[in-house]
Amino acid sequence: MSKVQGGMKCVKYLLFVFNFIFWLSGLLVLGVGLWLRFDPGTVELLTGDGAPDTFFIAVYILLGAGGLMMVVGFFGCFGAVRESQCLLASFFACLLIIFGAEIAAGVFGFINKEQIIEEVQKFYSSSITDNTNVNGTAIATIYHKTLGCCGGSTPDPALCPEEEADKEDCLTAITEFFNSKLHIIGYIGIGIAGVMIIGMIFSMVLCCAIRNSREVI
Repeated sequence: MSKVQGGMKCVKYLLFVFNFIFWLSGLLVLGVGLWLRFDPGTVELLTGDGAPDTFFIAVYILLGAGGLMMVVGFFGCFGAVRESQCLLASFFACLLIIFGAEIAAGVFGFINKEQIIEEVQKFYSSSITDNTNVNGTAIATIYHKTLGCCGGSTPDPALCPEEEADKEDCLTAITEFFNSKLHIIGYIGIGIAGVMIIGMIFSMVLCCAIRNSREVI
């Protein structure tokens, strides 16, 4: 027999629906994280000796949170159906951990946005200043091809004479490229964190209702 009745039964099913949506959100976060990690353009720009890895730190946080969200969402559904106080309390604790991870990913992306872009720009600039380094020339070529740019702060026909004269400079192109990626990380992290607050409220309300029903019995 169900331990909760009336309005609390509605909360129980709302929590179940929320957890299913939460599981789907975890799948979405995991998918976006994998896309950001293995996006051909990003991988090409951040490979090579001395390539900055700060960008991928935020991506790894997002991947970890997405995977954990899927696991927690599944057990949250089970806990709501079983009306298990232990499972719901564990669900709340896990939500709190994921909440922290998502906020960390979002804040990390926004706070370190300039640092990440600056590191990538320095990496590119060092590749075009050392003309004797074959690896540097290859890296510069990758940036020119991937971003459709040419040169440092201003387009430099000497670096890619076959390109059009009105090509965008690579420092600006790098800023635009990584701004779009980091905004995705930031908005997803903060958005999912907001959704999890609702889940924590539902789980605590249902958990308290189950405890009160046991005390009455």
